[in-house]
Amino acid sequence: MANNTEKRNRHGSRRKMYIRMVAGSLIRRASRLIIAVLAIAIGATILSGLVTIYYDIPEQLGREFRSYGANLIVLPRGESKITRETLQKLRGLIGDEKIVGMAPYRYQTVKINEQPYIIAGTDLTEAEKNSPFWYVEGSWGNSADVSQVMTGHEIAQTLGLKLGDTFMVQGVKYGHHAEASRQDLSAEENQKRDSARQNFHRNFTVKGIVSTGGAEEGFIFADIDMLDELIGDTFRADVIECSIVADAEELSALSERIENEIPELMPRAVRRLTQSQDIVLGKLQALVLLVTVVVLIITMISVYTTMTAMIAERRREIALKKALGAENRLVMGELLGEGVMLGFIGGALGVFLGFEFALRVSLNVFGRGINFQPVLIPATIAIFIIITVTASIIPVRRVMDIHPAIVLKGE
Repeated sequence: MANNTEKRNRHGSRRKMYIRMVAGSLIRRASRLIIAVLAIAIGATILSGLVTIYYDIPEQLGREFRSYGANLIVLPRGESKITRETLQKLRGLIGDEKIVGMAPYRYQTVKINEQPYIIAGTDLTEAEKNSPFWYVEGSWGNSADVSQVMTGHEIAQTLGLKLGDTFMVQGVKYGHHAEASRQDLSAEENQKRDSARQNFHRNFTVKGIVSTGGAEEGFIFADIDMLDELIGDTFRADVIECSIVADAEELSALSERIENEIPELMPRAVRRLTQSQDIVLGKLQALVLLVTVVVLIITMISVYTTMTAMIAERRREIALKKALGAENRLVMGELLGEGVMLGFIGGALGVFLGFEFALRVSLNVFGRGINFQPVLIPATIAIFIIITVTASIIPVRRVMDIHPAIVLKGE
């Protein structure tokens, strides 16, 4: 028992002496220490920053691509319509954290000056999230004032409408339990439903004029709940446009899951948009990886040259230690210990500077902040300790070529 205690005390004393020797050696060479630590810290800053950006790019870039429109279209299967319960079930299946916007659309034919037009009832707030690329003169409507609508540029031009103008639409209103004629009902049943129809008239104010260069310019956009009430029907959407943060593979898996769990829906991914996103994302991530590899190589070269210079300066000191009986492995262990300490200090300093670097890049490029990843602290420190030790191996092995007698004689 006493022998074990004595051995532990002896090992503890050696360890403390080793640490003091390594720390003292670095302190005596403060200028070299600062240069080496700065080189490692710069490398660690860029590495940890790029790794943070690398893992944050998919979400940031995915949200940027959402400004180009919905990437998932959900249609009803067969002749049915999408109910509010189905809409809520779909939202729960996708998850709010993935959804940028989810806008249901219901299309209804109305007349203006006895000419037919299509009014698109939707959730205007969600539609704005889905389609921020739409150029809207004025502003988007909202559910607070359902009499305010947006008109397509084509309709506004045809009817001579400007912002603030009022126009009247007329159409058919169904009874409380009545619906439009359906193919699955008999002629007599459809006739009864048709008899319940009533005409409606409603004045709307132009809140915004939409210009997209597409089909949207031929629609009137209004609040979907107001439209349901206007025609005397319950919520029945014709299509749901979803803007989701996901790549092509995730969208494919999500579409399959929707078909399995909500069989009354038919999801369709907008492939061109998702493929473009994946191509750009792949190139950016490849660029980040390339820069990371280059930074690691440059850091290794910097550490290698620094350690080579330090060993060249200490030839006489090393020769003296070997003359006094120090073995090669002890001298090499001391030098590698210095490398480990340099890697630890530089890595610890760089990991925090790296987060600041990544945060500035994200704010300037994407306009969004990022979250600090605590796992980067031990990972970055470990990587740069390995890099430092690896870069020090060749210079340290030259200790074996130092002959005390020759060096101490000055030859």
